[in-house]
Amino acid sequence: MLSASELANRLARDAEAVCRHYLSAGRRAGNYWIVGDTANSKGKSLYVHLTGPRAGRWADGATAEYGDLLDLVRETCGLVDFRDVADEARRFLSLPQPAPAASRRGDARTDPPVERPADERAQRLFRMSQPLAGTMADSYLRQRGILRASQHPALRYHPSCYYRDLATGRTRSFPALIAAVTDPGGTITGVHRTWLDPGGGGKAQVEDPRRALGGLLGNAVRFAFPVHNPVSVMAAGEGLESILSLSHVMPGMPMVSALTANHLAAFELPPGCVRLYIAADADAAGRNGIERLSRRAQARGILPLVLAPELGDFNDDLRLDPSRLIASLRAQLAPEDATVFLPS
Repeated sequence: MLSASELANRLARDAEAVCRHYLSAGRRAGNYWIVGDTANSKGKSLYVHLTGPRAGRWADGATAEYGDLLDLVRETCGLVDFRDVADEARRFLSLPQPAPAASRRGDARTDPPVERPADERAQRLFRMSQPLAGTMADSYLRQRGILRASQHPALRYHPSCYYRDLATGRTRSFPALIAAVTDPGGTITGVHRTWLDPGGGGKAQVEDPRRALGGLLGNAVRFAFPVHNPVSVMAAGEGLESILSLSHVMPGMPMVSALTANHLAAFELPPGCVRLYIAADADAAGRNGIERLSRRAQARGILPLVLAPELGDFNDDLRLDPSRLIASLRAQLAPEDATVFLPS
């Protein structure tokens, strides 16, 4: 009897066949299978790696869901018990599979290109990037009222970062703001890229100008965050620019951007934390992430407190009036934290 990992590996060997069977509304684009969601809707939100060491791994950019092909079988078939998922996977593996397109044409088959692990690619991209100060990325953040971003070691700039259109497979280059995602020990596990308009007009005019690469689960982009010292008070939220806006007016408070609601819910809380401020995001996914992280914090004996913006997010508040944002935060922070972290 094959184990779960063995079943997932067997499915990954024929990842494209799995996708054609369970996600027939999608299509291949380069080394990915692109489809709307696990319900097999038309669209481009969900992508499945078809080659390399991540073959069979998938992620949905709209919901932040991800997993392997066993998870995909479970979601597409609406199954709950693992026994049923395994039975369905074994049924699929026993079906005769069509020959790959290249073989049907009589072309010679070639081995798929070797792909570096995502965390290694993330670390390499961060090393290749340059300090933020005076760059287009620094200017982009200044236009959004974030004036001291260059003081954060987690942020860098790449003048020509590759962008792949997941629908067409076409690759282009844009300048990009690069943010390091790190684990509790400070090791880079991933990066977040914000592609920018070369003409200085904000974000690049592409379908999804923000993407993460590498290991996000439990990790985050960290600001003013001591690696080896205890953290008693901190703030956590989703969006990079929203957290940078809070950090702009409270530069001494340790903060993290987890980048998505699901990753916020799974953030690994530091030892010694007694109060956790959670930056609110108004949508349903954001509220769910706040609730899940709050429950985990309470189970650890940490007091969770939600910080709410007056407008759409904290960057909107900062751009409207920094002093008004400070006043709003003063009313929401514990008095002892307001004294320590907010300007008098």
